[in-house]
Amino acid sequence: MTRKSGDATRSTIRDVAARAGVSAATVSRVLGGVYPVSAQTRTRVLRAVRELDYVADARAKAVAGAGTPTLAFVLEDITGPSFAHMAHGVEREATRLGHLCLVCSTDGDVRHELEFVEMMRAQRAAAVILVGGAADTPEYRERTRRIADSLAAAGSRLVLCGRPPLGPGAPVTVVEYDNEGGAYALVAHVLAQGHRRVLLLGGKPDHTTALGRERGYTGAHRARGLDPDPALILHGDFTRDSGYRLMRGALEQGLEFTAVVAATDMVAAGALTALHEAGLDVPGDVSLAGYDDIPFARDLHPALTTVHVPYEELGRLAVRTVLGRSPDAPGEHLLLGTHVVVRDSVAGVGKGSRAGR
Repeated sequence: MTRKSGDATRSTIRDVAARAGVSAATVSRVLGGVYPVSAQTRTRVLRAVRELDYVADARAKAVAGAGTPTLAFVLEDITGPSFAHMAHGVEREATRLGHLCLVCSTDGDVRHELEFVEMMRAQRAAAVILVGGAADTPEYRERTRRIADSLAAAGSRLVLCGRPPLGPGAPVTVVEYDNEGGAYALVAHVLAQGHRRVLLLGGKPDHTTALGRERGYTGAHRARGLDPDPALILHGDFTRDSGYRLMRGALEQGLEFTAVVAATDMVAAGALTALHEAGLDVPGDVSLAGYDDIPFARDLHPALTTVHVPYEELGRLAVRTVLGRSPDAPGEHLLLGTHVVVRDSVAGVGKGSRAGR
């Protein structure tokens, strides 16, 4: 059956139920996201919704206290290529599972983040996914634990992607990748080419992602019996401009190095420009490596040796994991692996290296 509104004919929930071969109550459960239904049933209902162009009555949904099941994805900067790929993974997996995905970019404003999370809690979002590193301070842990407890009390769930875990007992899901292991493997590859003066263009010194990559850098040196020169560890942020600025500064100071490891591919891109402007050839004079394996890394000249991080799969895994858990379930910690992608920007130490001269 259908009902008319003006000149348009609108499908009803009973039309959807008939098309999907289920009851109207089951359609309501799928659209409300309140009660579990089988994946097969959900797929049939959502297909019928699309085919009939069904739009639920907002007043009826308000009375029922249910709306389109929602996931929230919160990050500092949506323009970063790596996080954009993670957001794509979250959105595609949420759509596949019948959820609407809302994205909030905070620009590092903690108050904005808290306000958005509170709005999602009030709307009973299925989950809130917080993305990106942070300073692992007592204030961070206390604030994030309050968020996790508040969401759990509302039937929601907090997911941390790349953020510091909160320790045992917190109702939170942690999904991340091996920052330290990836950096260790990358720097080990550079050292294996004979380099002993390796410049690190790192991130903020209190940023957990940057710290993990710095630990990998240090660990790879020590595994070969080397002590990295502290003067070769520079701190900035994860942007192209930071890489350019740090690289220019290192050259102007006359630092001696034969290879550069950048904290991200964006940092490496800025460093590459600074090296080219200084008349240095990569990898003839200086080898260069990045981290993330964002798409344009292979299109730089030379193509960038880097660490591949499965950002899109990280986003998909976060969604799959959290939707399969009870909001008040004990914490869990999932770790994805990384691997080095060898391209043309790293080579053996050249006898004619001019870096730092």
